[in-house]
Amino acid sequence: MRKLNIGLTEEQRKGVTELLNQDLSNTYLLIIKTKKYHWDVTGPEFRSLHLMWDEQYQILSTSVDAIAERVRMLGGFPVGTAEGFIKYSSIKEHTGDVPPSDQMVSNLVDDHEQIIRGLREHIDKCDEEFHDQGTADFLTGLMEGHEEMAWMLRSFIEGKAIQPDGQQAPANLKFPAGVGS
Repeated sequence: MRKLNIGLTEEQRKGVTELLNQDLSNTYLLIIKTKKYHWDVTGPEFRSLHLMWDEQYQILSTSVDAIAERVRMLGGFPVGTAEGFIKYSSIKEHTGDVPPSDQMVSNLVDDHEQIIRGLREHIDKCDEEFHDQGTADFLTGLMEGHEEMAWMLRSFIEGKAIQPDGQQAPANLKFPAGVGS
C-alpha cells in the first residue's frame, strides 16, 4: 500500500480508525435492533413505528457505509464481522427479547443516546488528541443524525396532547378529529 501523506501520522490515523470502528460497531448493532423491532412490533402503533423504523434503518445503513469508507480513507480497515461488531460495540443486544412497543422505543432511545455520548467523546479526541478535524466534522454530522432519530423516538413516547395554541392540554381532553394530532 502506498504511504498516506494527508497531514496525520500513522499513530493518529490508527487512533482515529479505532474510534471509527467503535462507531461502526455501535451503528451496525443499532441497525440490527432497529430492523428486529421493525419486524416484531405489534399493537395500535404498528404502522407508525414500522414506517419510522424503516426510515431510521435506511439512515443507519447509509451511515454504516460512510463510516466504513472513512476508515478506508484513513488507510485502515473497517470491522466487518458480527464478532467484531459485538467486541467493539458499547451498546448491547437484547437476544430473545420481544418487549412491548413502548419498551422497544425506549430501548432505541437509550441506544441512540449512548451512541451520541460516545460520538461527543470521539469528536473531542479526533480534534484535540489526533488533530483530525475532518473526522471530527464527519462525526459531528453522524451525531446530529442520531440526535434527530432519538428526538423522534422520544417524542413518540413522551408526548402529551398539545392544544392548537401550543399549551399542554389536560390529560382527559379530547380533540375533534384532525385537531391537535
